Amino acid sequence: MLMEESKEAASFKNGALAARRINEAGLAIIKEFEGLVLTPYQCPGRVWTIGYGHTRTVKPGMVITPGQAEQLLLDDLRLAERAVSRSVEVPLNDNQFSALVAFVFNVGIGNFGRSTLLRLLNRGWYEQVPAQLSRWNRASGEVYGGLARRRAAEARLWNTPEVEPERPVFPETTGRA
Repeated sequence: MLMEESKEAASFKNGALAARRINEAGLAIIKEFEGLVLTPYQCPGRVWTIGYGHTRTVKPGMVITPGQAEQLLLDDLRLAERAVSRSVEVPLNDNQFSALVAFVFNVGIGNFGRSTLLRLLNRGWYEQVPAQLSRWNRASGEVYGGLARRRAAEARLWNTPEVEPERPVFPETTGRA
């Protein structure tokens, strides 16, 4: 599974810039709401879909394995992660970053780039993000309960503070060896 990265949009590993990745909580949202389907189907937005919400290379009649579905998901996530990293101009913690990646995975990079959510966030209005997420509850003009529940899950993750790892407590030293 994917490992959490630093709180920065990207981090340095071995002297090279490493891309930021979705955390396990964000990945769980995607898998829960997309589900795993190994044959093509049309989602409520009438888009051909397979695996965990993959839409880019689907052809009617194709069949994939669970392993192929995982790989398609990872490939699709890289695109969503890159879009969030490049578009958001304010600092995000890992939960905020992952909530946005889950959102972008579902609504698409173009929709995210044109969204009021992104404009408000880039002004530093973090508190507006949950309300903006909740507005994206329609497919083909119709309100869907599943989308409302998904947006609520993304908003909960957005609002979840990160738990800092406990640091060991060392007794005061007297300065003597």
